[in-house]
Amino acid sequence: MGDIQAGQNFNVFLLAGTTIFICVILHFVYKTVFKSKKKEALKHEIESDTGAPVEEVNSETTATETRVSGKTKKRTTWKGKSEFSHPWLLKNLKGHPGTVLLVDFSANGKFMAATCDDGSVILWDVRDLNQKEHKTLRVNIEFDHASHVAWSPDSKAFIVHTVRENNIVVYKIEKKKDGTIGSAAPVITFDKVHDDDVVGFDISSNGKFIMSCSSKNDMVIWDLKGQQLSRLDTYLMTTHTAKVSPCGRFVVATGFAPDVKVMEVGFTKNGEFKQVTKAYELTGHSSGVYDVAFDVDTSHVATISKDGTWKLYHTKIDYTRGESPHVLETGTYGQTAHAPRIALSPNAEVLAVSVGPSVEFYDTYTGKLYDTVENIYSGIINYMKFDASGKYLFVCGDRAVRVLHNVCGYYTTIASCTRLLGSKQTSATVERQKKTIEECKEALAKFGK
Repeated sequence: MGDIQAGQNFNVFLLAGTTIFICVILHFVYKTVFKSKKKEALKHEIESDTGAPVEEVNSETTATETRVSGKTKKRTTWKGKSEFSHPWLLKNLKGHPGTVLLVDFSANGKFMAATCDDGSVILWDVRDLNQKEHKTLRVNIEFDHASHVAWSPDSKAFIVHTVRENNIVVYKIEKKKDGTIGSAAPVITFDKVHDDDVVGFDISSNGKFIMSCSSKNDMVIWDLKGQQLSRLDTYLMTTHTAKVSPCGRFVVATGFAPDVKVMEVGFTKNGEFKQVTKAYELTGHSSGVYDVAFDVDTSHVATISKDGTWKLYHTKIDYTRGESPHVLETGTYGQTAHAPRIALSPNAEVLAVSVGPSVEFYDTYTGKLYDTVENIYSGIINYMKFDASGKYLFVCGDRAVRVLHNVCGYYTTIASCTRLLGSKQTSATVERQKKTIEECKEALAKFGK
């Protein structure tokens, strides 16, 4: 019985050993045959890509590296973002990591402040626009960014309105011995009063008050120390923008309603605040007004409306005696899905209108389109402003402030001087006007006009 049991155990071990041996043989045959086919397939693939024979691959690791590296395959050359160029372009003021929202010039004409949505305000030295390099100072707003910026009348400070905190912050400037800006630090933060987005913010040229206004129609008049002087309602349903006139007397608000509200901020002879009173309204549009702009002395005001028209008003009036502003010219502009922005030249002869990424230049005397500078940015234009001389238009958008020659201004100057030559003038005045015409014609020739 024991012999039988031993024989059975031996047969089991023999069967198990035979099975294991057969499995080893099959694994060896499988690995040898299929690995050889894999090498041949890889070799054929590389030869097909390069058109040249490839040496025998000796290991699986080498084959993998050869396939993944792809050094033999051609790659498309990367092309950087193309720069904007145009005959009217004077220069690009670069250095902004994000989108430039708004600019303002100091009263002394030496500096420009530009606010950006990345949380920075860059102060530019723009005393000489023809120089190649411009000195700048970057001021960072921690955990926030400024939607608006305005210079103090004495050019010793600038004021911002922040987006997230809805605060007004005053920054004092320290200058170096050579007159350049050395540093800027916050010195005053006003109390928060607006719960909604601020669409208007400015300081009067006489330094008597600051204005802030939200989209929900609440306008606040402040003194320069942060005390509220008055709070009022614009009664526009929704306010689109609000500004202070260059003369420092009026605050203007536009919105959903077709009429533009003009209010006077009154002070006593001793400089004490009295009240804000309604001065007059700019009427004539059939739909809401997007934006408003002034000439240098507030004698002319331009508006642009959702109805597809812009208007130029004569506003040098005595409204206390019942005089009303009247429309000097009306023009049409190219409408897009985005609300346009406007800028009026200091002499009120040229109106710039942003149409998406482009700018249209209009002769305000005839109301006709002079020319269009197209595709200044890949996105929309956020803000535009003429410099004090009216020779240049500063345009705000993606990562740069583009400075354009006001070519239309040369054209309108020739037209206005020609009209004056038809009236009675002294010989000296006639000679001066003829010289101006010749100089403008020479300037236009440089731009192919």
